[in-house]
Order: sequence, then C-alpha cells, then structure tokens
Amino acid sequence: MNRNMLKQAQQLQARLQKAQQELESASVEGSAGGGAVKVVMTGKQLVESVEIAPEAAEDIEMLQDLIVAAMNDAANRVQEMASKKLGALTGGMNIPGLT
Repeated sequence: MNRNMLKQAQQLQARLQKAQQELESASVEGSAGGGAVKVVMTGKQLVESVEIAPEAAEDIEMLQDLIVAAMNDAANRVQEMASKKLGALTGGMNIPGLT
C-alpha cells in the first residue's frame, strides 16, 4: 500500500470514528398508536424515556403492544440514521461493527 492510500485510509477511519460518535450521542423518537406511546432511544439503542398517554393505560394488553411497537419503531429509526450517516462515508461498503 503506498503512502497516499494509507493516508486516505487513515482519513476515512477518522471520519468513520467521528460519525460513530455522533450517532452514539444522537437520539431518535419512535411512536405507536398515533403518538399514544413514545420512546426516545439513543444511537446506541438505549432507551432514554418512555411517554404514555393516559388513555393508553386503560387497556394493558394494548399498552404492551404499543410499547413494543414504539420501541421497534425507534430501533428502526436508529438503524436508518446509522445507514444514512455511515453509508455516505463508506460508499455503501458493508464494514462489520459499524451499524
């Protein structure tokens, strides 16, 4: 590998690390039931908060389903955000451990 290619690889690695840090500190919101349940999740897929509308608490089985749906929505949004941000840097290459 010549010096120019090595330098480019190091620059890409630095940009990827910065993008990964930005993703980890970002938050997304997932929701279900027309906003009856909202989940805020970090880019590391950790749940920061759950908000439940009072009317959603009247039916426990429905509430459980709404929580699962809102969490899955948030997780999908994290994955979409990561794919967009990292995909732009990697040109669509599948690099293990980045998403």
